[in-house]
Amino acid sequence: MSQSQPLTADQPRPPRAKADPAGSPFPEQSHTTVSGRPIKPLYSAADSAGPHEEVDDERPGQYPFKRGVHATMYRGRLWTMRQFAGFGTPRQTNERFKFLIEKGQTGLSTAFDLPTLMGLDSDSPRATGEVGRLGVALDTLNDMLALFEGINLEQASVSMTINAPAIIVMAFYLAAAEERGFDWRKLSGTIQNDILKEFHAQNEFVFPPEPSVRLACDVIEFCARNVPRWNPVSISGYHIREAGSTAAQELAFTLADGFHYVDQCVARGIAVDDFAPRLSFFFNSHNDLFEEVAKYRAARVLWAETLRNRYGARNEASWKLRCHAQTAGCSLHDKQPELNLIRVAYQALAAVLGGCQSLHTNSMDEALSLPSEHAVTLALRTQQVLAYETGVTNTADPLGGSYFVEALTNELKADATKYFERIAAAGGMIAATEAGFFRREIAEAAFAYQREVDARRKLIVGVNAFVEPDEEPLEVRNVDIQVEKEQIAALQNVRARASKTEIQSCLDDVRRAAATNQNLVEVIIAAAKVRASVEQIMNALADVFGRHEAKIA
Repeated sequence: MSQSQPLTADQPRPPRAKADPAGSPFPEQSHTTVSGRPIKPLYSAADSAGPHEEVDDERPGQYPFKRGVHATMYRGRLWTMRQFAGFGTPRQTNERFKFLIEKGQTGLSTAFDLPTLMGLDSDSPRATGEVGRLGVALDTLNDMLALFEGINLEQASVSMTINAPAIIVMAFYLAAAEERGFDWRKLSGTIQNDILKEFHAQNEFVFPPEPSVRLACDVIEFCARNVPRWNPVSISGYHIREAGSTAAQELAFTLADGFHYVDQCVARGIAVDDFAPRLSFFFNSHNDLFEEVAKYRAARVLWAETLRNRYGARNEASWKLRCHAQTAGCSLHDKQPELNLIRVAYQALAAVLGGCQSLHTNSMDEALSLPSEHAVTLALRTQQVLAYETGVTNTADPLGGSYFVEALTNELKADATKYFERIAAAGGMIAATEAGFFRREIAEAAFAYQREVDARRKLIVGVNAFVEPDEEPLEVRNVDIQVEKEQIAALQNVRARASKTEIQSCLDDVRRAAATNQNLVEVIIAAAKVRASVEQIMNALADVFGRHEAKIA
């Protein structure tokens, strides 16, 4: 096994060609300041050390990856610009995908509506009024085919944000790819599939914790063997932070979730190096720029050290924490919403300085509605200005060596380690989850922060400081009620054409497999192909696993 070779000032690596919306390559970018001053590929203590000072030679692309997972970072390859998109019907979201690709987006990211997230079909009584509202409605394989109509799935990197029914949605995606003639081994992308954080923060769970984790690990195992370029879980701190956690809690709880998935997969007999290289992470990028940068750096070190030392991983790729970042939705406000553009720009800067591999920038109107085309274009342009105009891509880990950032990195590592010890003392991840440990910690942090805001010891521009009494309302996007009617009609049309006998037989297979240790992905793919719906498959699983009611902490 060889580690990445260190990059030196006299060994620059040329960046990959970057494409404009029309597809023609940009010329190679010059790595200089706006004034023309040359920028080295990497800076270290040697660049500021005196003649007799010792030099810390830690490099990006080398264990424990505090300075980044790649030696060249963004000089070698920009982060993926992956704007979250989804609303209405699959056809409407497909149109938004193509609009974003035309504007220069480099990855697709799929938001599903609340009924789909909860494993409900669009015609369920519980879905009334929510179909297509906060994301795209998806009921059957036909919807998945429509969602990616005209998109080459062997070329597009696709992300899907869903958790409780993640195994079903992944099965639908694989069935759709197969029906269109795409090779599973060439598919790339990510499915969130992180059910543990739902119990900590977001509450979109259906089954109890243990069978829920079993389903997540079924996807990890299946993809490791059959879809090798796919990230089968995006271990997600984003929603933990959105619920009000501190940066240290987001860091600790996210990594603890990741370690639990590793534990469960290893317990199945899967070699850690067979699946760990495809585990990915999803972090929030909040307002405190330097704390956020330190959080990403601390996360990489903690993951690398634990995978190598506790789990015995020997593949360097297993040690590398690769992450997607999204700017903080909870920091957006409906007062002076144009200010959200400014917040998002600084948060995006923090994510890039912290070394993310892909990034979503929120739109300024998301506190009010689903993003308009104008707002989502500005959000994407924010990333493009950051990438091509600010100089942050010229050198790897530009804040490395800052006394402040290094101290914050060490403090966050120490705080996270204390949380790992508390989780272990509580009996491990499942016991701590069932006891409400994570919920209590997050609630206390959220309360403490809100108390500071209410006392105006923390200022929020436009909310508790610098308020504008007379504001012009922002034009927002609304989802037409016809969307729900159209989606239900499409679902009923599929049901009328599908074989009830075939569906029932496949659902029986799902129940039988769920009652054993059999991996469920293949039987769910079979159910998808005969047009069983999301809710039908979820109900079959619930017949075996039961449904979970959270304890009030």
